[in-house]
Amino acid sequence: MTEIDTFRQETREWLDANCPDSMRQPVSGFEDIYNGGRKPEIDIPEQPLWCERMAERGWTVPHWPKEYGGGGLSAEEVKVLKEEMARIGARRPLDSFGISMLGPALLKFGSEEQKREHLPPICRGEIRWCQGYSEPGAGSDLASLQTRADDQGDHYLINGQKVWTSYADKADWIFCLVRTDNSGSKHEGISFMLFDMDQPGVTVKPIRLISGSSPFCETFFDDARAEKRNLVGEAGQGWTIAKYLLTHEREMISGFGTSGGKSLGKTALETLGADAEGRLRNGILRQDIAQHQLDTLVFGATMERVGDEVKAGQGLGPASSIFKYYGTELNKRRNELNLAVGGEAALGWSGEQYHEGETVRSFLRSKGNSIEGGTSEVQLNIVAKRVLGLPDA
Repeated sequence: MTEIDTFRQETREWLDANCPDSMRQPVSGFEDIYNGGRKPEIDIPEQPLWCERMAERGWTVPHWPKEYGGGGLSAEEVKVLKEEMARIGARRPLDSFGISMLGPALLKFGSEEQKREHLPPICRGEIRWCQGYSEPGAGSDLASLQTRADDQGDHYLINGQKVWTSYADKADWIFCLVRTDNSGSKHEGISFMLFDMDQPGVTVKPIRLISGSSPFCETFFDDARAEKRNLVGEAGQGWTIAKYLLTHEREMISGFGTSGGKSLGKTALETLGADAEGRLRNGILRQDIAQHQLDTLVFGATMERVGDEVKAGQGLGPASSIFKYYGTELNKRRNELNLAVGGEAALGWSGEQYHEGETVRSFLRSKGNSIEGGTSEVQLNIVAKRVLGLPDA
C-alpha cells in the first residue's frame, strides 16, 4: 500500500467516526454555512463541533502550513481529503473571508508575528473577518479611495467610510485599505491594515437589498484605532497587496459557477414532467439545461486541473479573472433556468409553497456575483491586457 493509499484509508476511517450525521446533508442555503466568529450564527447544533474536530487536525484549511494552524497536506493529500468528504456528503466545516482572502495575503505579505497571531484563529473559526475595500466614490475605480489613516506614533487613527462591506455587522475584525499618503498618484500612498471592529469609532449600518436580505453594510470610521503592528507589508504597499488578495476573492466567487444543489435536470423533470421516452417535455428547455450542465462540468474540470497546476496558496494571478467572469455568468444562467423551470410559481416571494422566495431571491443575488470583486467588464479588461497582452484601445 502506498503512502497516499494509507492516508486515504486513515482519512476515511476518521471521517466516518467524527463527521456528525447532520453535517452529511446537502447545503440548502447560506444558513447551512458555518462562518464562526465571536458571535457565531448556529442553525445546527453540530456546526461548531464539526469545525472544532476538523480544526484540531488542521483540516479547516488543509493546505496551509501546520505552524499557522493548517494541515500541512500536500496537493495530492488535499485532493484525497476532498474526495473522501464528498464520498459521505460532508459539508465544509468552515467558510470565511479569513480563509479565502486574508489568509493567502498574510502568508505572502504578513510578518511572522502577524501570521502567528491571526492565522490560527482563522483556522479555528474564532475570528470572523470582513473586507474594507469599496467606498461610495471608489468601487470599480478602487484606487480613488479616500478613507485615511493618520500616523499617531504607535498607532493610526482611521477616518472615512466603506460601503458594500459584506457581513460587517457580524465580523470581528476588518482587513482595510486606507490612504496614508496623498502626495503621489492615486495608486500610491495606499496601505493595508487590520483592526478590531469592536471598538469606539466604528459604526455599521446594514443595507437592505431588493431580495429582502442584508448581507452588505455601510461602515463608518470616526477615529477608529489600528495598532502599528497590524500594518501589513510596508506603508504604501497596499495596492500591491490588494491586487493579490483580489485574485483569491475572484477564485472564491468563481466557485458559484460550479455550486452544488439539486440537479436542474431532475428539478425540471419533477416540475414539468417527462415525455414517452422519459425526456423532459419542453424540448427547448431540455436543450438549454443540457448545454448548461455540459458547460458546468467542463468549467469544474478546468478549475480542478488549473488548481492542481498552481502551487497551493499561490493563487492563479490575472487568470483568476477568466474564472471569475465565466463562473459568475454560469451562475446567472443557472438561476435564469431555475426561473424558467418554475414559471410563475418561481416568482412567489413568501410562503412555504415558494420556499420563502428561495428561487427568485437566488436569481436576484446572482446578479451581484458578477459585480462584486470587480465587474464582468473589469474582468474582461484584465483578461485582455494582462492575460492576452492586448494593447489599449
